[in-house]
Amino acid sequence: MNNINSRAGTAPRGRPLRKWLLAAVTALTVALAGAWALLPAGAQTGGGFSINGTQLIDANGNPFVMRGSSHAQVWYQGEFDSYSELSDLGANTVRVVLGSGQRWGPSPASTVADIIDECKANQLICVLEVHDTTGYGEDGAAATLDQAVDYWKSIQSVLEGQEAYVLINIGNEPIGNTDAAQWTDATKSAIQEMRAAGFDHTLVVDAPNWGQDWEHIMRDNAPEVAAADSQGNTLFSVHMYQVFGTSQTVIDYFDAFEAMDLPLIVGEYGDEHQGQPVAWQTVQSEAQARGIGWLAWSYSGNGSGAENLDQVLGFDPNRMTTWGDRVFNSQYGIANTAERASVFGGTPPDDDTTPPDDDTTPPDDDETTPPPAGDGDCTAAIDVVNDWGSGWQGNVSVTAGESLGGWTLTWTWPGGQTVQSQWNADLSQSGSSVTASDVGWNGSIASGQTKEVFGFIASGPAAAPEVTCSAA
Repeated sequence: MNNINSRAGTAPRGRPLRKWLLAAVTALTVALAGAWALLPAGAQTGGGFSINGTQLIDANGNPFVMRGSSHAQVWYQGEFDSYSELSDLGANTVRVVLGSGQRWGPSPASTVADIIDECKANQLICVLEVHDTTGYGEDGAAATLDQAVDYWKSIQSVLEGQEAYVLINIGNEPIGNTDAAQWTDATKSAIQEMRAAGFDHTLVVDAPNWGQDWEHIMRDNAPEVAAADSQGNTLFSVHMYQVFGTSQTVIDYFDAFEAMDLPLIVGEYGDEHQGQPVAWQTVQSEAQARGIGWLAWSYSGNGSGAENLDQVLGFDPNRMTTWGDRVFNSQYGIANTAERASVFGGTPPDDDTTPPDDDTTPPDDDETTPPPAGDGDCTAAIDVVNDWGSGWQGNVSVTAGESLGGWTLTWTWPGGQTVQSQWNADLSQSGSSVTASDVGWNGSIASGQTKEVFGFIASGPAAAPEVTCSAA
């Protein structure tokens, strides 16, 4: 996105005292007890984020799914409180707009170091991006990806050693709609230049066509681009605006990357853009079902006709907009789905639910009735989340009676339905009978916990038959 409000950045509000006290206490504890022993495992080993198939893996070896927003740091340098505010709203990631000096900035190394420290203090994974590349080839003022790489090299000293907390988004929306095919070679070259310079971070690459990839250049050339990374550590980013105005366009794009076994995030999206609707509910529900990260645009400060994409007004978290409420509080929004990266010392994802005591009520109303005797260690249900007539989408959730290390589900279709594609499950169908099982990373479910574990696309009339669940 390329939208700047004409007002200058305002003076920073006072940062909450508890943030400073927390940071001071943490620093003192580390000094007294020994910094090495208290650092997260990823920091101890010097490791960083990595890629495993479609999954982003944190430095402790746990899957990490981004749930966050963007902050336009280079345009609003006085709004440093935005990081703590986003963290307080539940975000686990922030995408930070920087300038490389061709259009904005350059953002100095000292500022970037401060941003990284602030993100870490607030347990936010930091995705740093150069915005000057926006629309190159169509916008004459835009920087090239090579110029973006030069900027990253100029601040490399403050990025080294931060691989467990920082991802580098080489350039925002680096090619417009003019000669968008140049994206492939330009992106491969940028990746190789970054590796040659010694960057070991996960690299994030945006799609052409102003990020929306409507010509499918990134989609069709992603395997070639991924192969150009000597470390196999490149994450693809699509921006979903009006090009993705229907559920099926979102599903088709996600399906393509899943079929290639390549990692994808939605680096930007909105609920409406330039007067056209965006299938934001499908972005959120599909991303949740597939373990795809997303970063909604943007926290505050939009202008040039994109004011509707402000999540809060005037950088005030108490003035949340309708779009902000959808980002943070909807069914699949940040408050309900974000999990902190395990490098911050918390319990790894999928194991963060403490089983209730025998004399307490489980936390969710739909878990108050235990599974009937003889039904095994779990129950499951299919939820119809999209129905477009010729096909439909189902999401499947599993509730564990006792802690599960894996699960197998079976059901029988009532009326000729057929699964066309699925994600995050090994699934087979024989006649009307379907069997599905976990794929490893999504098999663990704590006692009493309900988790949405996989999704599918089916033909025939939408249906939610009774599902039998058993521990694997």
